[in-house]
Amino acid sequence: MSGPAPGVRPPGTSVPGPDPAGPAVRVPEVRIGLSTAAVYPEPTAAAFSLAADLGYDGIEIMVQTEPASQDAERLAALVDHYQVPVLSVHSPCLLITAGVWSTDPLVKLARSIGMAEQLGAQTVVVHPPFVWQRAAAASFTESVAELQTRTDVRIAVENMFPAQVRGLLVNTYRPHWNPVSAGHRWFTLDLSHTATSGNDAREMAAAMGRRLGHLHLADGSGSVRDEHLVPGRGGQPCAEVLEGLAAQGFDGSVVVEISTRGSDHADREYDLAESLSFARLHLAVGR
Repeated sequence: MSGPAPGVRPPGTSVPGPDPAGPAVRVPEVRIGLSTAAVYPEPTAAAFSLAADLGYDGIEIMVQTEPASQDAERLAALVDHYQVPVLSVHSPCLLITAGVWSTDPLVKLARSIGMAEQLGAQTVVVHPPFVWQRAAAASFTESVAELQTRTDVRIAVENMFPAQVRGLLVNTYRPHWNPVSAGHRWFTLDLSHTATSGNDAREMAAAMGRRLGHLHLADGSGSVRDEHLVPGRGGQPCAEVLEGLAAQGFDGSVVVEISTRGSDHADREYDLAESLSFARLHLAVGR
């Protein structure tokens, strides 16, 4: 596995404990990243530029149809130019990326891990397979566990949500849209998805426990649509989740993954700045 990309900082720093006379305690520094999906339809390079201008600690690469998002060398050049590290790579799991790299979700995952290793990223985010991806679905849990033995990169399986079909909730993922019972080594908690699925985000975080290695920070109103609102503009306990993670010594990354696709550049920048401030404030309160 190659070393960290330029600009990548260590995941923790030593800071004084609450008792000035006592020994120093090691409190992880929670880094706040910006998902490239949060600037869509602007390109990947725009996410790096905005992250640098606004003061984000890093980037999550959503591997999309855009060639730059699929190319580790081009991404490394953006890291070097903007001095913004890649914290995580999101495997191409969306319907729009069905043909990116492969049609096999496990091949996509393996390539995502390779990219993360090249870029010095801590985490790969992956969704459970869709129900029609039968071969991958049949062995997904075991395959993720086997791949995890080969890498130091965290393979963090993300909570999803059921689809509503003719008024009925249908599980379109296998083994399930809620991955907790599968017992993966690492999980990603997405706070827009907990809104859409109707789950209590605090309970899901508690169920994931120390295996919660990555957070997608967004909000939702409880609509059947996956809204990805600015944190604080929906009904999710975003503040409480952030404060709780900071208090328990969370050593993963918090990645802002809001939807700004209907915004102009100025409004997009405002929403991303507000999301960053929200995260910093509540992580600080929790510490």
